[in-house]
Amino acid sequence: QVQLVESGGGLVQPGGSLRLSCVRSTTIFSITAMGWYRRAPGKERELVAVITSSGSTNYAESVKGRFTISRDNAKNTVYLQMNSLKPEDTAVYYCNAQPRLIGWRWVPGVNWGQGTQVTVSS
Repeated sequence: QVQLVESGGGLVQPGGSLRLSCVRSTTIFSITAMGWYRRAPGKERELVAVITSSGSTNYAESVKGRFTISRDNAKNTVYLQMNSLKPEDTAVYYCNAQPRLIGWRWVPGVNWGQGTQVTVSS
């Protein structure tokens, strides 16, 4: 059973920054892709960012230029640095293990973290 533990969410004012972390309990972390998804109130879950085992990244259009996904394989950890936050970024953010690129779409893997709430409000 793969465990994903997220941290770093909270309340921040518009224009502020947060960094989310996700620790994965497995020794094969370095050879798998990792992703961040989010679900806003009343909306469907959406992909935020993905990072492959080689370090290639992919972002949702709505966060390009503001969010950065990165990984530290030595710590089995993936990060999501979120800058210039907007109220529409308010959501529960979930870490996902082993998303797969099928066609043009990143399909999430079966293992999810518990989610961390990000609220952007003045």
